[in-house]
Amino acid sequence: MAASIVDVAGLRVGHFSDTRRPTGCTVVLCEGGAVAGVDVRGAAPGTRETELLAPLNTVEQVHAVLLSGGSAFGLDAAGGVMRWLEEHGIGVPVGPARVPIVPAAILFDLWLGDASIRPDAAAGYSACLAAGSTAPAEGNVGAGAGATVGKLFGIGRAMKGGIGSASVTVDGLTVGALVAVNALGDVVDPSTGRPIAGARTADGRALLGSMDALLRGELPAPFQPGSATTLGVIATDAVLTKAQAQKIAQMAHDGLARCINPVHTMGDGDTLFALGTGAAGRSANTTLLGALAAEATARAVLRAVRAAQGLAGLPAAGELQP
Repeated sequence: MAASIVDVAGLRVGHFSDTRRPTGCTVVLCEGGAVAGVDVRGAAPGTRETELLAPLNTVEQVHAVLLSGGSAFGLDAAGGVMRWLEEHGIGVPVGPARVPIVPAAILFDLWLGDASIRPDAAAGYSACLAAGSTAPAEGNVGAGAGATVGKLFGIGRAMKGGIGSASVTVDGLTVGALVAVNALGDVVDPSTGRPIAGARTADGRALLGSMDALLRGELPAPFQPGSATTLGVIATDAVLTKAQAQKIAQMAHDGLARCINPVHTMGDGDTLFALGTGAAGRSANTTLLGALAAEATARAVLRAVRAAQGLAGLPAAGELQP
């Protein structure tokens, strides 16, 4: 079984993929509660409940994290996750009710098919119904269904992105990552320094190498803010404080920077959440956990594009000549 985020005890993952066009959402359920942090590096984010995760703010645990396509419309899917959790008696006791805490972030995938079709509350609920503790599917599923990469020179020269997961275990502690890769930039294999998916040459037959092209003086295509975005959830079974979770989310962005170039652009809303389930029953060095988070994130990015399947006009990694 492939290493994935569900190797972290206390988590389940579910996808909803819309059959009407390439879009969907992915939920990470932590029904027993998890300490959470977040770090937003892209300039065009679409998020929900991120401010609640600041260490100075009141709520200590979340019950799920949602990643969704559909641009800002896709935030509606979090309502379905809340409904599923409420039906199962999960949430923060507040007076006469239990209120589930569901941070969420969205990516832009409206390039493909009918843009009026996007994840809604029913989609979020369906993702919860599909959630399980086996390694989640990767590639063109869930929040990665409509993901694309290499859009710096226009969507017509882009390639297919996707969603991927990975985990690492050191000293009895596990850190996992789940990443939906929908970047403006190229995805680069850090072991070779070469792009494996990204912008294509004008004839569409080969990888361009976006940074090489920029250094030659080729200018990016005009683009709209929020037209890309890579999203992820990092998790560990270590006991965390909210401040530690936030720092781990920050360090995990190093994994994006190793594999996506350029990253954190004006057109991306790159957002990473970090969760600590505490299932291991002990704390750990935050620097160690952050370093492992960056490594798991980088591996998940590569898995996402390697698992992706090409669509009409959007080839996948491995389908082009080097």
